[in-house]
Parts: sequence; C-alpha cells; structure tokens
Amino acid sequence: MSFKIAAGAPEKSKVSPLMRVIIEFGPLGVFFVCYFMWDLMVATAAFIPAMIFSLALSIRMEGRIPLMPLVTTVIVVIFGGLTLILQDDTFIKMKPTIVNGLFAFALFTGLLFRRAFLKYLFGPVFQLDDEGWTKLSFRWACFFVFMAILNEIVWRTQTESFWVSFKVFGNMPITIVFALSQLPLIQKHSMDGGPVADIKKSKAENGS
Repeated sequence: MSFKIAAGAPEKSKVSPLMRVIIEFGPLGVFFVCYFMWDLMVATAAFIPAMIFSLALSIRMEGRIPLMPLVTTVIVVIFGGLTLILQDDTFIKMKPTIVNGLFAFALFTGLLFRRAFLKYLFGPVFQLDDEGWTKLSFRWACFFVFMAILNEIVWRTQTESFWVSFKVFGNMPITIVFALSQLPLIQKHSMDGGPVADIKKSKAENGS
C-alpha cells in the first residue's frame, strides 16, 4: 500500500468526526493520565508512542499522510526524546511553542508568496473564494503566534501541574472558540457547492 502526503488538492476525509477527535486528542489523554498517576517524564515517555500510534492510525484509515499531525508527531518525538535523554522538562514544555511557531511561519510564508496553504487543510470542509482563504490563513497564522506566546507565558510563570492541565483542557477550548469566531468570514466567502453555502441556500428556499 502506498501513501501520499496530504498537501495537494484537498480530498474529503474518510474518518468520521468522532474517530477524528479520538485520534487527535487520545494522546493528550494518555499524557494527562500518566502525569497525574506518575510524573512528567513517564507522561512524556507514554506521549511519544501514543502520538506515533495516532499518526499511524490516521494514515491507515485515510490512506494518506496528514501534514499537520505528521509535523506535530515529529516535533513530539524530537523534543520528547530530548526531555527523556537529558532529563530536562524544558524541551517538552517548549514543544507547543515550536509547533505553533512552525505552523504560523508556514502560513505567513505562503501568504508572502500569495499561497493560502490553509486551503489544503480545510478544503475538504469549506469551499471559499481566494480572498476568503487568504483572510482565513492570515487569521490562523496570527492565532498560532498567539498560542505559541501563551504557552511560553504559562509554562514559564505557572506550576508544572497547571501547565499540564492547560495543555490538555485549555488549548482545545481556546482553539474551538477561535474556530467558531471565524464562521462569519467563512459564510461571507463561501462558494456555491460548499457546505456553508448549501445551508444558506436551504434556509433561503424554506423561507427561514
């Protein structure tokens, strides 16, 4: 079986939304449980194989290599490995900063060359015009910068247990709130045939 990196024309995901949540947030659950049962080193040691398994499962189910999870897993392996080898928790605490920084850099670089890379990630979900993808890419790039800075503030100023709880229970709600706040932009720039456009068309036909 051959696999391709999902960086070309967008394809509809073959994974159900529930399974997608399990695949993406399962490793965080493993990290959280191991930390509060043992310590950060054990949690990191468990987090690395959990991330690799999650990526492998995603590849197996979709038949392609998802770019963002691939990058995240590579960073986890590198920084988690350094944490365990050097017995220095600084590396695993900086991992979210590095990941968010890389995503922000990639999006800003794409915009610099008039390429909205976010289209290749969210294309299966939304069909937007070029202006919409450009604006959405810029906003997500800024959001990734914000999350990178926020992680630095939290791990450098708060207790280790607070950082772990924030990593597991803080990042996701903040990301969801931000994503929902982009719905007006998505609706405004949605093209015919997209899911948002279909909903609007259906409401118009029903007179609601």
